[in-house]
Amino acid sequence: MEQIIRTVRDFDGALVVVPEPEGAFPRIAWGDAFFYYAPDGSVPHNVQPYGTIVTRNHPGDTASDLDPPDRWRVNIHVGRARFRDLVGEDPRTLDGRPRDHRAVDRVMPHPVYGAYGWICVVTPGDRTADTVVSLLRAAHDDARRRSARRHEPVRPPEND
Repeated sequence: MEQIIRTVRDFDGALVVVPEPEGAFPRIAWGDAFFYYAPDGSVPHNVQPYGTIVTRNHPGDTASDLDPPDRWRVNIHVGRARFRDLVGEDPRTLDGRPRDHRAVDRVMPHPVYGAYGWICVVTPGDRTADTVVSLLRAAHDDARRRSARRHEPVRPPEND
């Protein structure tokens, strides 16, 4: 987990937020990590992180069984096209078939946000570590492009 956090911190313009006790974040987020494209070093407003690491079960999100020691999950927004390439299904039409979201070192649809183009890996290992880093880099680059579009100057309409 720490290696992934260090790697993402090295991405140009990355902001990694790891809430700690007594900070401004709620207790449920303590120890988790949130990845943003934020070259100014501030958490962007009205923008979701492009990736997260969760270290425990959250209300409504227990399928990965993250409460036992040494279990954690990387979540990455990959979009529809990459999701299809990785999972073999369209995220908008996930069939609801049973999946073992407790399985480690395996790329699969996020148990809650899969329909929105999110994948996850529980405790990445030899099979998925490089893929996770590659997907986080691509998600970071996607976030950078979205940020650039949001900050493009508005050009006045041309007069005919």
